[in-house]
Amino acid sequence: MASLRRRAVPYLLISPTVALIAAFLVYPIGSVAYYSLQNRNLTRPWADGFAGLENFRRMLFEDELFWQSLGFTAKWVVAEIGLQLLLGLALALIVNESFIGRGLARSLVFSPWAVSGVLTTGIWILLYTPGTGVLRFLGQPETAVLGNLDTVFPAVVVTELWRGVPFFAILLLAGLQGIPGELYEAAAVDGAGRVRRFRHVTLPHLRDAIVLATLLRSVWEFNNVDLLYTLTGGGPAQVTTTLPLYVAQRAIDSKDFGYGSALTMAGFVILLFFSLLYLRLSRFGEER
Repeated sequence: MASLRRRAVPYLLISPTVALIAAFLVYPIGSVAYYSLQNRNLTRPWADGFAGLENFRRMLFEDELFWQSLGFTAKWVVAEIGLQLLLGLALALIVNESFIGRGLARSLVFSPWAVSGVLTTGIWILLYTPGTGVLRFLGQPETAVLGNLDTVFPAVVVTELWRGVPFFAILLLAGLQGIPGELYEAAAVDGAGRVRRFRHVTLPHLRDAIVLATLLRSVWEFNNVDLLYTLTGGGPAQVTTTLPLYVAQRAIDSKDFGYGSALTMAGFVILLFFSLLYLRLSRFGEER
């Protein structure tokens, strides 16, 4: 009995965490999976019932907007993560140096991260408003940036960059401060220049931080709804509609919860697959 109690103690200690995971993770996923197999439309209650895989068949073979939103989501994530990583790394390297006013510079670099998506949208809508804002100083006072098919994507990318770059800068700066200074001194003694020190000392030590930051930010950008919804509403002509934003439109605006759940499950499976694949290929946490 004493041995049984000793073996049971660890499970008793983790049971509150397991219960919370079941309540806030397993149950919502199971609920969405259940409704994805149902006809559940508040505007057509007489048609509610078991649908099987019909929602998924419609999604894959009849819904062109699903594929369009999925394509834009991929384009959005790749553009944002690539640019945020490069700019965040550059800012982290700059504020990691010793110079007068470094504390103020760090505060300014990190401050956009504290701004909510809706407030960020309000700021940039004012900047993009024709006749006022930044366009007036660029000599384009009458340009409707957010209503133009050719300019709306760069405009929303720049808006999200302003908010997302500080996240990379914070994590990468923490990684830079964990690199022993002796490694740079030894590399300098061996004749390594700034570029070679960055390549052979800095990047290897930042590998896990970069993998973690890009994975987390990819998931967040994939699920980005607040900024795009308030900035463009998915327009013009649905060209800035991500898959989660399309889910919101179908499930919340159109009241089609069954089909919205099927779209949600598709996004969940895509994120899960690429997250596991990315961690596997990047060998996150492994020694080299």
